Amino acid sequence: MSKVALVRCEDYEYSHVLDAVLKGILLLGGASLFAKAGERILLKPNMLAGDAPEKCTTTHPSVLKAVGTVFQKTGASISYGDSPGFGSPENVAKKTGLFEAGKEIGIPLADFNEGREILFEQAKQNKKFIIANAVLDCDGLISLPKLKAHAFAKMTGAIKNQFGCIPGMRKAEFHVKIANARNFAKMLVDLNSFIKPRLFIMDGIVAMEGNGPRGGTLKSMNVLLFSTDPIALDATVCRIMNLKPELVPTIQYGYEAGLGTFHLKEIEIVGDPLESFIDGKFNVNRDEIIDKESSGTRTWLRNSLVPKPYIQENKCVKCGVCVNVCPVSPKALDWHHGNKIHPPTYAYKRCIRCYCCQELCPESAINVKISWLRRFFRKIFR
Repeated sequence: MSKVALVRCEDYEYSHVLDAVLKGILLLGGASLFAKAGERILLKPNMLAGDAPEKCTTTHPSVLKAVGTVFQKTGASISYGDSPGFGSPENVAKKTGLFEAGKEIGIPLADFNEGREILFEQAKQNKKFIIANAVLDCDGLISLPKLKAHAFAKMTGAIKNQFGCIPGMRKAEFHVKIANARNFAKMLVDLNSFIKPRLFIMDGIVAMEGNGPRGGTLKSMNVLLFSTDPIALDATVCRIMNLKPELVPTIQYGYEAGLGTFHLKEIEIVGDPLESFIDGKFNVNRDEIIDKESSGTRTWLRNSLVPKPYIQENKCVKCGVCVNVCPVSPKALDWHHGNKIHPPTYAYKRCIRCYCCQELCPESAINVKISWLRRFFRKIFR
């Protein structure tokens, strides 16, 4: 049986979060089970972008501070860090409040700017990675993901959080190299199989639904989740969202790779009851993933069924972040009119549907559109 602890926490008041973190870790056996005196323990929050804590784009500073405080008492040397989708780790940490939280308890920001190449022979899909020095130099990693809906992966959770262990724009290279969502999920599973985080603590006190992982709607879910099994944790989050775990490729392939289980009968829920957190109206994409193939095999039908990003012109401020993060060359999203008076436009034939533009738009001006054809088929086969 895999164990997932659910602990109710109503807000981000530090004392409340600390009590909840202590309870959750004790339900799994206590902090000394995951860190020893003298070990170098790295906390890996979600630091997607430099947004203020109240936007809930990233792991909340109170969660980082509480987890850091608990594990400092083991005598381990604690640090934290992540490689954001845009901007330097230090600047993003300062904007999100994580830098100040770390400073308050004396834990430093680790090196996520540079990395080293590793060869992982046991991988199923991707055997070579460049991984941040902070990850390679630590004795153990504790992952602190954020509960959010996600256009590309359906939900961003325990497995996907480790993508930030790849430094800088090398993450964008993976989107180009592995545009297929299912193969991308296999790569994330390989990455987790190599890193082997010791513990996962998910911040679901205030979650994000809809147009996540940056431009969605905030929703109070009032829960912190704890597990050593990332598949069981992500599957539990899916059940809270009223989403079938089997629809999330990282869960499917993670289970096949032996990272954990998504079967409810094989998961022991401890702490607060699962039923008390389930939200049947949580706004998340519940459709089957249809992958966009390479240009050589792409058909009109498949291209019409795959959701595409689009810009809401009334929200766009022409900042150019979406153009900068588009990973393909020539860019699928650019100033095609030759000036920046109008919003950028898409050349959809080049678009690989990685949704980096939607993920990192600071104004929530990019959404993902489901085609009329897909909606038609959905009605027929429902």
